[in-house]
Amino acid sequence: MNNLNLRHLEAFVAIVTTGNFTRAAQTLHISQPALTVQIRQLEQTLGVRLLDRNTRTVKVTRIGQQLSPVVQRILRDLDGVSHHAHELAAGVRGVVSLAAIPSACAIVLPRIIAGFRKEHIGITVTLKDVTSPRVLTMVKNEDVDLGIGSFTDVDPTIQVTSLFTDQMRVVMPKQFPLAHKRPVRLKDLIGLPLILMDPQTSLRMLVDRAFESIGYFPTPTYEVTYMSSVVGMVRAGLGVALLPSATLEVEELSGLVSRAVNQPGLTRRIVAVHKTGRQLSPAATSFLSALVDGCKCFGKTLRESSGS
Repeated sequence: MNNLNLRHLEAFVAIVTTGNFTRAAQTLHISQPALTVQIRQLEQTLGVRLLDRNTRTVKVTRIGQQLSPVVQRILRDLDGVSHHAHELAAGVRGVVSLAAIPSACAIVLPRIIAGFRKEHIGITVTLKDVTSPRVLTMVKNEDVDLGIGSFTDVDPTIQVTSLFTDQMRVVMPKQFPLAHKRPVRLKDLIGLPLILMDPQTSLRMLVDRAFESIGYFPTPTYEVTYMSSVVGMVRAGLGVALLPSATLEVEELSGLVSRAVNQPGLTRRIVAVHKTGRQLSPAATSFLSALVDGCKCFGKTLRESSGS
């Protein structure tokens, strides 16, 4: 079987299709003696007679008739593999796997993915929302092509692409006295009931560090995992929260207000990461380019609204 090759199979199918050695040789752009050699080698390799031939006619044997559809299917599959490979190389087809922090998954990523899919219908994008440490782990383990998040410590095994800068804002009911104050300072939140994210999230780490910089170590009144829960609890009047501007939609804030907080350290850089030394597929490269472009527009919108 080591001598079986693609040319042998193509030669057999050409003869079956044309019913003639001369026409088959012309189809394959080879000489008739060369075609005869290829058929003989194929029969020797398989150990069966595929064709009955004389000086005038060629007939496919019973075994050849049974093998013909199998061989044709193999050639179609191989052609499909070649076509698929070319589409993968061209970035027309493929799968892009992402891991991202929940705050990035809430607003910006769905919009960018939706726009990308319209332009690249042959590419599938998968997304997992996980905490920042988990994002980095999945990228390092090559479980995903790209990770999106905010990371304080990124080692040399990770390559970083900046996306946009996000500012934390205080969210509160409209009736809160603080809702009418501008600007809001971080120390203005001391003593208020705080609704904060889980300690394992990058958002909570950012908020804790900012409070610690003014000598305050917050004890949240409520501690939740999902930002939708935070907004619901704030709307119920249970306290105030610090949330990233990238996740705040006008519809979500009906009955609430958000204010920029005048305090250094409450800004985070959202980046895309992939493993250093690992070449991204053409599909992943195309998505990363779309991600950067989409986040530029998104970041501009955030900057324009950051003063309110």
